[in-house]
Amino acid sequence: MRQLLSYILPVTKTVESKFSGTLEITWHNGKKYLNSQNANYSYGSLQQILKYGLEKIALSKVNSVLVLGMGGGSVIATLREHFNYTKPITAVEIDPVIINVAATEFGISEGKNLTIYCEDALDFVKHNTETFDLIIVDLFIDLTVPHKFLSTKFWENVLNSKSSKGDVIFNASVRDSKNETIQNLVAFLKTKVYKVDVFDNVNKTNTLVLLKSL
Repeated sequence: MRQLLSYILPVTKTVESKFSGTLEITWHNGKKYLNSQNANYSYGSLQQILKYGLEKIALSKVNSVLVLGMGGGSVIATLREHFNYTKPITAVEIDPVIINVAATEFGISEGKNLTIYCEDALDFVKHNTETFDLIIVDLFIDLTVPHKFLSTKFWENVLNSKSSKGDVIFNASVRDSKNETIQNLVAFLKTKVYKVDVFDNVNKTNTLVLLKSL
């Protein structure tokens, strides 16, 4: 019924998160979205932004994926449904409320080839001993990437979690690619991997950073 009504006007319910404040689950024109106060968290523009990055990855050569910042799981849905990616995915999400929303509202829950950790991504990569062929870093609180995820120490640990020929997609900012901290981080990353590409205004909003190895 909500799906049908959403063609007439948006249908929204809210949930409270200690990490992200009030989150909205909204049906609009027959589709369901997860939004924070000012940003789309899953299944809207964010899904298109990360899809743009995934289109630049040779997924046929990717045998394992790490998602740092699962949100409602739209990038997992994109991998499974659009790219027919069936291999193992490990997802990290600090917010148990969002993990529950992903399961109950969007059908993203642990199962075959999907493992979910409720943990701070900073701690996960610090202690992680596995390597992954693709790492997707999408760590926003509303419109902001917390400063700790722009530190060189965090990124050293991310790169240590990457396989020798692995790639990284980093959703770096919203309309803020000229931020000095991001520019310094990109300069640092260029000393660590073979190729770093910066894509501004993806979907007219975000900056994506794509790291590729030989």
